[in-house]
Amino acid sequence: MDKKWFDDMEAKIPGGGVRTRFAPSPTGYMHVGGLRTALYAYLIAKKDGGTFVLRIEDTDTARFVEGATEIIIDTLKGAGLVYDEGPDVGGPAGPYTQSERKALYKPYAEFLCENNSAYYCFCARSDDNAAFPTPDVDDPCRNLPYEESKRRADAGEPFTIRMKTPRDGSTTVTDMVFGEITAQNNTLDDMILLKSDGLPTYNFANVIDDHLMGITHVLRGSEYISSAPKYNLLYKAFGWKIPEYITVSQVMRDAQHKLSKRDGDPTYDDLLKQGYLPDAVLNYVALLGWSPGGEQEIFSLPEMRDIFDISGISKSPAIFDTEKLNHFNSEYIRALPPEKFAAAALPYIRKAVKNESLPADAIAAILQARCEKLSDIPEKIDFFDELPEYSIELYTHKKSKTDGAISLEMLDAALPVLEELPEWTSEAIHDAFVGLAERLEVKNATLMWPVRIAVSGKAVTPGGAVEICRILGRAETLLRITGGIGKLREAIQ
Repeated sequence: MDKKWFDDMEAKIPGGGVRTRFAPSPTGYMHVGGLRTALYAYLIAKKDGGTFVLRIEDTDTARFVEGATEIIIDTLKGAGLVYDEGPDVGGPAGPYTQSERKALYKPYAEFLCENNSAYYCFCARSDDNAAFPTPDVDDPCRNLPYEESKRRADAGEPFTIRMKTPRDGSTTVTDMVFGEITAQNNTLDDMILLKSDGLPTYNFANVIDDHLMGITHVLRGSEYISSAPKYNLLYKAFGWKIPEYITVSQVMRDAQHKLSKRDGDPTYDDLLKQGYLPDAVLNYVALLGWSPGGEQEIFSLPEMRDIFDISGISKSPAIFDTEKLNHFNSEYIRALPPEKFAAAALPYIRKAVKNESLPADAIAAILQARCEKLSDIPEKIDFFDELPEYSIELYTHKKSKTDGAISLEMLDAALPVLEELPEWTSEAIHDAFVGLAERLEVKNATLMWPVRIAVSGKAVTPGGAVEICRILGRAETLLRITGGIGKLREAIQ
């Protein structure tokens, strides 16, 4: 053991304050559970003015997906979860990447072999990660003298390094959410620390990196609870302080199934493509397993940072509820300044309304209060470009007291009024309709319902007759009303 090297590594460990990390594997996408883990780790650090570290855990080469690291970085930045870049040990400043730290892990594994806490294993197996030996069947290499094992390894014989798990006693993990978790040591396998290709396993690299990066609070999913006792045994073997553990339960599609990309459940990127706003998704994800207390549900990221408390994290799995997410998104859409909503909606508006003479900002204005997600926009406004075929049955509406005959009468009366209107503004159109309804001695709705059907061909539209006529312009409005008159007259005759 090179004591000076180890001492130098210890001297570089950052200290001072809370330090958390988000440590994803670059597997191609950011799922909702991963985003939640990143968010909680960010909030825990930032609430106390601490440091939030990003670490890319890419030692499992079989699962590595090209470009996935960029997806992770872009997702965090897009969600506002700005990580604190610090100089990597032996590498450039920026996010930590385990594959670039490969040289660090072997000395620590060899140190454990020297201290009889691990051993060289020369048993040939196709899968380095296989759970062999089982607790009740010892690896034949476990009891080889250290000198013999070291000689064989130095001679070039292929090996892995395994942890020498105690066969007696128990190990207790203290978790800030789940409390104390105790495992009998004789139920734990001798997990691999260093694989035959020289790369560390996920579990071993986690412990080494968390220690070297001075991580004070380790947040991970409940699927890793069974591994936590082995982490503690590693910390004990090195004589290192154990960080605070914070375990979060899984995010589920329903009571029986967890969210899974393979089963078609959305990733964070999918949700954005479906028209959800990043802030709305982040707010909703925060509440998947965490309760802030009180009645308030809508929180900005700074507000979450100020009130976040680990005691609010639930042990129970969280159900991903699309209806609830839709509610959150609609609240965020309505709260946007009109110009920001118009900018966000523009690509969706132009997907349906190719006619650029129709004002996108006016269309956005009638959508903002009636939109759950941006991807709903095209089907709501496609009638602006082209009037769809529609049934005259739409003209019959009990609430507005209209039928085919009444609608024909209303359209016949409205057409000349609109033709003679001096100016084509929302106010002028509105006043013309209200004045005409008074003269006809009918309710406003009795007049405006058939006008809206004639100009949109739909029973449900994001705006009323006035707004739609204003956006379509005089010529197109008169053309569509004339068409409606003809359709009704033909049907009634």
